[in-house]
Amino acid sequence: MTYRARMTTTGQTILRFGAVLTALALMLAAPAPVAAQGLFAPVIKVGDSVITRYELEQRTLMLQLLNAPGDPAELAEEQLIEDRLKLAEGARYGITISPEDLATGKEEFAARANLNTDQFVQALAQAGVAEETLDAFVRSGLVWRQLVRGRFGRFVNIDDDDVYRALTNSPNGESVRVLISEIFIPLQPGQEAEAQALADQISQITTLDGFAQAARRYSAAPSGRAGGRVNWIPLSDLPANLRGVVMALEPGEVSAPLPVQNALALFQLRAVEEGAYAPHEVVAMDYAAYYIAGGRSEAALKRAAEVKAQVDRCDDLYGIAKGEPASVLDRGRKPVGEIPQDVAYELAKLDRNEVSTALTRSNGQTLVFLMLCERETVQAEGADEDAVQTELQNQEIDRFANGLLARLKAETRIVVY
Repeated sequence: MTYRARMTTTGQTILRFGAVLTALALMLAAPAPVAAQGLFAPVIKVGDSVITRYELEQRTLMLQLLNAPGDPAELAEEQLIEDRLKLAEGARYGITISPEDLATGKEEFAARANLNTDQFVQALAQAGVAEETLDAFVRSGLVWRQLVRGRFGRFVNIDDDDVYRALTNSPNGESVRVLISEIFIPLQPGQEAEAQALADQISQITTLDGFAQAARRYSAAPSGRAGGRVNWIPLSDLPANLRGVVMALEPGEVSAPLPVQNALALFQLRAVEEGAYAPHEVVAMDYAAYYIAGGRSEAALKRAAEVKAQVDRCDDLYGIAKGEPASVLDRGRKPVGEIPQDVAYELAKLDRNEVSTALTRSNGQTLVFLMLCERETVQAEGADEDAVQTELQNQEIDRFANGLLARLKAETRIVVY
């Protein structure tokens, strides 16, 4: 598996290049963009600084070559606006990047593609991306990193207790987490062939927008309204079989249809983020399932919302189920391998005491109010406590940096022509 993108600890998107050579090779024969009228005309104004059409087209092309997740044009516009804000704030504090520092930054960037700087620059140039475009990308990142570490580093203090909690409990203690989208196509009696044909068709989708549209149209899961998008999930929290499916995907690719309870599931990988230390392994989960008659009817969903408002933890469900048949509440600890696949997947998306109402039973006639009570984990061998401490420090600095960047955006007049 190759990883295409991750977030740095200063909030800037840094691209991973395990497979970038393939992408570049496909583009080598492509001609450089043809100069058009007004190529150097301003298209965005950020405070007193302007961004030209040429810069926007160059950054878009570079992001396309590097297979950045999302829409390259939208991402290029966002990055260039943020770059201007970062450089302006850096200049206010007198931060400059020497030619030597820039060269080192470019060398580190190229090394992610297993290339030296000259090879990387040449590959970009053959595909139509000027070296100045790479320089601008790297320079803004270096300025921002120096700025936020200088301003916020002294406010961050990570002690041994923080490291211990990260190693034993925190989902931040993962080495890899994934950003995926999902579609669940219901299997209705007598319509299995139609569902399979639809699932096979969706599995051929290669764009994020195309998958999102299919999710809104066809998915029976609540996430369908959001285009099937799911928040970041630590890889080790996923069921083992699904973990292998996801890791076999490249960003943008869709899995083959997977049979689950009364449905066919498809997953699209949107992005992968790597951490700096060893993951924990989930060995068992304590969870509760409260069964509500009516499936996904308005009355059943209203009842689920009422229950959610009344419970803060799993034990509260005993009071909710009091006086009802014992079969309406299933509560207990189970090894991961004994948990039904669709339940295990939903639990992977939850934090402790969070709730999902995505599942049904009895051919859709019963709504499952699913609550994660506790996730039991063991720490993988080889955890580097110094690396954990550094990662936690970087995460805290990142939070400060993101707040600063949001404030700069709010305070700066930004005009898109």
